[in-house]
Amino acid sequence: MNPARRSAVLISKPTTLAPEVNNATSVPSKHNIFSDMKNKFVNTLSKLPIPGWALATILIVVGLLLVCCCFCICKKCCGKKRKGKKAKDKIKAQIHLKEVKDLGKSYIDKVQPDVEDLDPSLLGDIKEEKLQEKLGKLQYSLDYDFQNGQLVVGILQAADLPALDMGGTSDPYVKVFLLPDKKKRYETKVHRKTLNPIFNESFTFKVPYAELGGKTLVMSVFDFDRFSKHDAIGEARVHMNTVDLARVIEEWQDLQSAEKEEQEKLGDICFSLRYVPTAGKLTVIVLEAKNLKKMDVGGLSDPYVKIHLMQNGKRLKKKKTTIKKNTLNPYYNESFSFEVPFEQIQKVQVMLTVLDYDKLGKNEAIGKVFVGCNSTGTELRHWSDMLANPRRPIAQWHTLQPEEEVDAIVGMKTS
Repeated sequence: MNPARRSAVLISKPTTLAPEVNNATSVPSKHNIFSDMKNKFVNTLSKLPIPGWALATILIVVGLLLVCCCFCICKKCCGKKRKGKKAKDKIKAQIHLKEVKDLGKSYIDKVQPDVEDLDPSLLGDIKEEKLQEKLGKLQYSLDYDFQNGQLVVGILQAADLPALDMGGTSDPYVKVFLLPDKKKRYETKVHRKTLNPIFNESFTFKVPYAELGGKTLVMSVFDFDRFSKHDAIGEARVHMNTVDLARVIEEWQDLQSAEKEEQEKLGDICFSLRYVPTAGKLTVIVLEAKNLKKMDVGGLSDPYVKIHLMQNGKRLKKKKTTIKKNTLNPYYNESFSFEVPFEQIQKVQVMLTVLDYDKLGKNEAIGKVFVGCNSTGTELRHWSDMLANPRRPIAQWHTLQPEEEVDAIVGMKTS
């Protein structure tokens, strides 16, 4: 064969190649991989000795735990950011507060000017207000009887008292007592419609000279009011350890605002009321008393009760209980009857006075209470209950009131 033809045949003859790789059959697809994994996982689970519902529950719990962990991590991160912001704000607030304080110092002179810088007309107004606060003055005398151990206090007169009544006047009187015991209390007569009363009354306190230095004499001026509580005008105080009692003292003293005095607790009394309209019979049963004020040196009292039937301020009839020795909680259970016609029952009052018996001196009143149609509060309710329940005893506790206050309300008359 021709060498040239032979070379052409050799060139045109196809060469033998390696077989072509088929990707579709030899390389597995993603779908097949996931399918195989799924089958293996299902086969593995089917081999486990756990029911399907239990497995599902475990998976749900694990999922919830993962969600909670993620939530806590996020919250902690956010909390740190907020805390940092609050700390910055606090530092800013402290800075601003310091600035305000510094500014405040610079404005003190404007807010609180010196007295010299005030308008003279304003100073006049201030002086007038001070003058308006004046409560008047009281003249008194002191004389000590060394032989008998007695202090004699004279209430001579008062002047320039303020007007507390509607008519531009007052009805002044003076209470006199010694602190701290306040056992003896004296009162002057009431002087009607005057701002310059002349009393000229004297009161005696039996006090050993050795004990007198620890006492304070109080002279309180009041405005009398028949239908309400008496108004305190002012008071004068004398500390006895500052006074030379070798001579008789007589002087004036400006009244000061009376110190607010707590209502002294005098005790309580329980009694029953019974009225029989057909017989015209009013029965008062004094049952007991409790927590009475201590009147004796030993810290006890010897209490008894006086019962007065009253009308228009006059005492019509009087009864009294037995004396109970050395007690502040006496028990009586004693009955007293009064004849009161039905047409008079709305016009009378029953007054009960608890007194401390004193063998040597005057029996002192601890406190009083009265019931009737012109009484108020629990006293009026007790009287009303008695009238609403004829023939039936109605018992009730009552708080004792100071003697002078009850007498003023009832309008006590000595005759």
